[in-house]
Amino acid sequence: MEANVLRKVNNPGDLKLLSEFELAQLAEEIRNLIIDTTSKTGGHLASSLGAVEISIALLRTFDPPRDKIIWDVGHQTYAYKILTGRKDRFHTLRKPGGLSGFPKRSESEYDVVDSGHAGPSLGYAFGLALSRDSKGENYKIAAVIGDGSMTSGVAYEALNQIGHYLKSNLTIILNDNGMSISANVGGFSSYLSRIRIKRTYTQIKEQLEEFARTCPAFGDAMVKLATNLKKAITHAILPGMLFESLGIKYVGPIDGHDIALMEKTFIEASQVNQPVLIHLVTKKGKGYEHSEQRPEKFHGVPSFDKKNGELPGLTSGQETYTSVFGSAIVDAARKDKRIFAITAAMRLGTGLEAFSRIFPERFIDVGIAEQLAVTLGAGLALGGLKPVVAIYSTFLQRAFDQLSQEVCLQGLPVVFIVDRAGIVGEDGETHHGYFDLSYLRALPNMTVMAPSCAKELEEMLDFALSLEKPAAIRFPRGKVPKLDGMGEEPLGMGRGEIISQGKDLAIFSIGDMLPRAVEVVKELKQEGITTTLVNARFAKPLNNSFVGDVAKDKKLVVTVENNIINGGFGSAILEVLANLGITVPVLTFGLPDRYIEHGTIEGLLDSVGLKPETILSRILGYLKVIDEKKA
Repeated sequence: MEANVLRKVNNPGDLKLLSEFELAQLAEEIRNLIIDTTSKTGGHLASSLGAVEISIALLRTFDPPRDKIIWDVGHQTYAYKILTGRKDRFHTLRKPGGLSGFPKRSESEYDVVDSGHAGPSLGYAFGLALSRDSKGENYKIAAVIGDGSMTSGVAYEALNQIGHYLKSNLTIILNDNGMSISANVGGFSSYLSRIRIKRTYTQIKEQLEEFARTCPAFGDAMVKLATNLKKAITHAILPGMLFESLGIKYVGPIDGHDIALMEKTFIEASQVNQPVLIHLVTKKGKGYEHSEQRPEKFHGVPSFDKKNGELPGLTSGQETYTSVFGSAIVDAARKDKRIFAITAAMRLGTGLEAFSRIFPERFIDVGIAEQLAVTLGAGLALGGLKPVVAIYSTFLQRAFDQLSQEVCLQGLPVVFIVDRAGIVGEDGETHHGYFDLSYLRALPNMTVMAPSCAKELEEMLDFALSLEKPAAIRFPRGKVPKLDGMGEEPLGMGRGEIISQGKDLAIFSIGDMLPRAVEVVKELKQEGITTTLVNARFAKPLNNSFVGDVAKDKKLVVTVENNIINGGFGSAILEVLANLGITVPVLTFGLPDRYIEHGTIEGLLDSVGLKPETILSRILGYLKVIDEKKA
């Protein structure tokens, strides 16, 4: 189908010129563009398909960039991007130098915040509203939250304050599609489900209000009685009436795919001099049969066949780090009934789908609540169980205080599976997991490991479960490399595995950087330089004697990591050598002190200086300087 209506829309103002029929056609054309583009680039498909009409209605009733529209998480914004002057660049989505998959302030004046994690939209909106009011400004603010973000604790913290402090308008739009990434879980999800089916509440409420308005002869007493009766029915039909109790006017639930109804509701809500929450019910993945039927699978996808909805699978013999962990924890749980698995709305993403089916009584999905996941793990450990908390690296950093206070301070044996560590690719700045070696290494009592192959990951899980203190295993997104002769030595606390021996220099590689280090060693050998290559395995603790024995008498020590250099693995090696009084020069390779844009994993690693040829060149240059100084 040709995009005849979409062709007319170059900015939000053009939307106001369209008829109701054209708006429906526009929604279909936008969905086709999103499906076509993500089938080639990958991206967050199901979430954005479910929010097309919301984007249209928002941009017809609000006046951005003067008015501020804040999207929580931001993975629902593809239609919004298309309608705010970026349709001609939409084919560059998630490509190097192209559009980000999330809102990005540097990309467009219509993007109010850089977002990518769940929950902060309400806090942003609250702060903007207070700023607007204190400066006597007059613009509207809308925060779009949902697709599971309301299970995030920071959202509740904002709700608790908004109704108390804010005496002016703020529109909160709750996009309720019953999903986060996995299906929504917990009491709040059940609460929203009850609201959806209690449509009689809205009818009774409206009838009571009308009765009070049209019967002045009964006087104030009747109005007060009607008001109290309304409140009583409210609490009887909707237990707690959470939002109204917090001082936030509640409207809904209404159809989140009915543009005209949403427009009318948005306009009315913006005229109320208090915060208003509009509860929209939408279908995640709407408009594409395969994403409607499998919204969890189509939440975030690689490129796929749009005709039959087939997603790429692993070829025969291939494994990912995530799938290896998923199999290993099932095997471990069969042997030890004390093992519990915890995740934060990422059952599939963290490899726990099989575990959740086989051991449902030992699996807990806390929703998008990483702080709870960590504290829950601490509680299970206090009770004598063996909790395994599986979270992406970028999301675990949200629970740093809980890692420190609830787990490490007390030395509790909680195992953390830190998936998507290092550069993750097309999701970009908000999703790269390149801080975890640094922040985990800073915590006392914590053991930090990184496997270079499937066998090591399996052994590290068993090793971590045997410890009586906290442990973390971090690994990257993607396939497990197959390298001969790797991961053969038994694990020993703080000790690495020596892959090759050489007298000239030493390379300490950790985790997924080992294949690159192997290539560098081969090239160095061609230059007549022999190298001791170490598969480090541990970032903390490090066995001082082992590190010292490898490093002493070498011309140069090199460290290679898929983590920010600041405070990372290279820093750990430097600290050990300094404490031992070994003054050998050290050259560190890792990620730079900046946020890294989106792109392919390999391309981004190459671009920041982790290409084998770049590492080789720098080493040779450094050795030349060392030799010249000695001459």
